[in-house]
Amino acid sequence: MANLKLSPIEHPEKMSSYWKRQWKVIAAVVFFGIVFNGCMSIGPILQGNLIDTIVSKAQFRSVLLQISLFVSVILFIQIMRFFKRYYVRIFANRTSATMRMMIYNNIMNKDFVELSQEHTGDLMTKAISDVDICVEGMRKVTTEIFDTGVLMLSYLISMLVYDWKITLGACIFVPVAMWLAEYLKKIIVKYSKAARSQFSHVADLTYDNIEHTVLLRVNGLEGKNRQEYFCELDDLEMKSIKASILENCMQPIYNVIALLGIVVVLFYGSKNVIASVWTVGMLSTYIILFVSLTTKASKAAKLFNSIQKATVSWQRIKPYLKDYHQKNNDDRGSSWDGILIVQDLNFHYPDVEELVVQHISFSAQPGNLIGITGPIACGKSSLGVALQGLYSYLGSIKLDGVELSEYSETEISRRVSYLGHLPQLLSDTIYNNITLGEDGDISDVLRDVCFDEDLKSMPDGIHTMVGSSGVRLSGGQQARIALARALYRRSLLIILDDPFSAVDMKTENVIIENLLSNYSDCILLLISHRLSVFPRTDSVIVIHSDRKAEYGTHTTLLSSSKLYSSIYHLQMGGDNHET
Repeated sequence: MANLKLSPIEHPEKMSSYWKRQWKVIAAVVFFGIVFNGCMSIGPILQGNLIDTIVSKAQFRSVLLQISLFVSVILFIQIMRFFKRYYVRIFANRTSATMRMMIYNNIMNKDFVELSQEHTGDLMTKAISDVDICVEGMRKVTTEIFDTGVLMLSYLISMLVYDWKITLGACIFVPVAMWLAEYLKKIIVKYSKAARSQFSHVADLTYDNIEHTVLLRVNGLEGKNRQEYFCELDDLEMKSIKASILENCMQPIYNVIALLGIVVVLFYGSKNVIASVWTVGMLSTYIILFVSLTTKASKAAKLFNSIQKATVSWQRIKPYLKDYHQKNNDDRGSSWDGILIVQDLNFHYPDVEELVVQHISFSAQPGNLIGITGPIACGKSSLGVALQGLYSYLGSIKLDGVELSEYSETEISRRVSYLGHLPQLLSDTIYNNITLGEDGDISDVLRDVCFDEDLKSMPDGIHTMVGSSGVRLSGGQQARIALARALYRRSLLIILDDPFSAVDMKTENVIIENLLSNYSDCILLLISHRLSVFPRTDSVIVIHSDRKAEYGTHTTLLSSSKLYSSIYHLQMGGDNHET
């Protein structure tokens, strides 16, 4: 399955499309399913003949012939069953892979605003659990069309041949069992929806609790939080029981209802034996056929309930089942000769109306280092977010001569690199954390961020595992690996939001020197509270608490901006903490 090529699928929002897509596999299922189930009634018939042969005290050769025929037929039937199940499993595995890939693609390429509004637990439940339930329902339908539908028809035809009156009388209770399953459909759907919703909620709580374990423990909230979590688990247990009790526990009841006709079979079948219309073997065969028919009928009733459960999961994942078509990427070249021009930029986050960035205008060209500073919550980081192009904005951001909003996602990723003030590392090697799966040499960026010396104490070097499953790094080491990732692609615009907060002053100065020397073909935007390197910037943007901005060089702002001058002199006087 690792090498399975997932070709595009037409109308992925229609369940029938998944059967059509694998029509060759389904054709094999149909062939082996019909042969297997069509021959199933032959087994009981041969068994009855064997019993009659033994009862009649026939020669051993005749008994041996009947035994050989019986065993051969059963072996053939089971071989057909193997191939039918094999191709059904291929269908299920490929369908699962297709659905998961589409969900993954749509989550990864979902609009950033929509993605930020999704809950992690709900996304994981849809991508994993709901797909499993949905595919299992499709597999059961594919299987039971033959294992139940064709098989029941085969049994019914054989029984009608034996005695059509007894068959009609005995099977009258079978539709009753199926009607009961259909009647319970709405209740099962209701309970299944509640259970799936609670499962997503608990999954979301689990991820949240794991992420904030230390915070909860330090503040003495671990016990309270655990109690609340257990309450949610109890609620999940009760809803899951309600959802599964009708689906799983009703089958014996369906079976009992369908089996009520055995009274008719025993009464009239015995009369036929006494009247020498049937032999003992024929009665035995008929009973086996009837019991098998009713057993399959009860499973068909349960199948209806399983389909309803799968329908709930299908409705949950259906919006994500769309083939992702990458935007048309008009590659405008890999050599940078343009500039960044920001004019009257206004920006707010989707869930709030207040502008967090107001009337920002500036320009920069490759080789420039632009410093951005100001008090806490003035909109510095929001300006960096706006310049990524992830959200819509007002005004203009032209990069390399093109409006940022006109670039495709791929083109933006080639032109803009962003480092947030919270470094995010994957549970992977240092190399993969920097390259993100690409192949390339990272020795230069490691040297630029002063991480080459740290590697000397790591036996596995760039292949050292970091994150939750690897070595524990200091805050400064995490920040420098994240910075190396931002520098790796040498994007036209590199936005660095407080990259030196966990780095000492000496290392900070070395890194700044490396940036100025080795990234002259890039525009560097440095968002920071610490102003020690701002004298080396080409220009500075000072954002006030009221969102108004001042522009100038470090020297001019020292004399013209009271805010900038006070921050700088306070820090240079010995206080290098955030203001």
